[in-house]
Amino acid sequence: MSVISARAVTAVVVSYKSAALTIACLHSLLAERAAVSLRVVVVDNASGDAPAIADAIAREGWESWVTLIEAPRNGGFAYGNNLGFARACQDGAPDYLHMLNPDTRVNPGAVGALVEFLETHPHVGIAGSSFENGDGSDWPIAFRFPSLISELEGGLRLGLVSRLLKRWTVAQTMSQQVQQIDWGAGASMMIRRSLLDRIGGLDENYFLYFEETEFCWRAKRAGFSMWYVPHSRVVHIGGQSTKVTERNVAPKRLPVYWFESRRRYFMTTAGLPRALLIDLTAIIASVLGSTKLVLQGRRRDIVPHYIADLWRHSVFHRKNRSLPPGRTRLSRAGG
Repeated sequence: MSVISARAVTAVVVSYKSAALTIACLHSLLAERAAVSLRVVVVDNASGDAPAIADAIAREGWESWVTLIEAPRNGGFAYGNNLGFARACQDGAPDYLHMLNPDTRVNPGAVGALVEFLETHPHVGIAGSSFENGDGSDWPIAFRFPSLISELEGGLRLGLVSRLLKRWTVAQTMSQQVQQIDWGAGASMMIRRSLLDRIGGLDENYFLYFEETEFCWRAKRAGFSMWYVPHSRVVHIGGQSTKVTERNVAPKRLPVYWFESRRRYFMTTAGLPRALLIDLTAIIASVLGSTKLVLQGRRRDIVPHYIADLWRHSVFHRKNRSLPPGRTRLSRAGG
């Protein structure tokens, strides 16, 4: 038996109105079970997906390796994953937990590649896949932690400024080399079990967005790095549940929870004084950047109401400064 096949892996798939995609994702994992001791916990995040997924599990005879649970409420992406993590640990304490979006299809060898990398790099806490779009085109993106400078660059969107600030931009185009990163997309992220034991799960105060960013930030503080593993290849069809991150479409107004998650992230990682400065920088930069787009006749590229929403949810308002304590304990996921 190889070292890889001897390690227990549980993938956690949180489904929200994505039953057909979740079933397709499970089909793509079948081949991985030949090389890896793989189980899957599917969490229906109170969306009504459970009956269709349960029918597929019974029809395909997947009961031995797929567990379906229904969340009592839609508590968000972090809540759903924590619920899945808790069930996975309850069922047998896996060595690794693999966060996997329902709108993914795992290419052959993708799960094994992450396990192999973590097995040969014991100092690494998280390994992330590379991605391709549904049409087969490449999406080789990983991320740096958001910062004051990245908010400046993102708001201005000026060619010269962006080139000068390239080393601070959040999204970075990756090569085919294995590389350490700040954080990667939670669509395919394998976590060492000992890391969860050390820092807990995702923070359930984040309904959606920034939760994996903050998780990787806590992991790094605890001494666990994250690495990009390009030979773990996953097809990802973005934005299928929320429609916010759909690619190649005009920008849409961002939901309230995006701004709430952004505010919590900067308050948690930077503190109030710096969060105030970050918000001020972001607002001024966005005004200048939007003005440039209007003058260029590119009003369609402006995120609707972004500046007003940014101000409304900024920490300049005292009511926005309260920060509930982190909710990262896996035992809380069912509450």
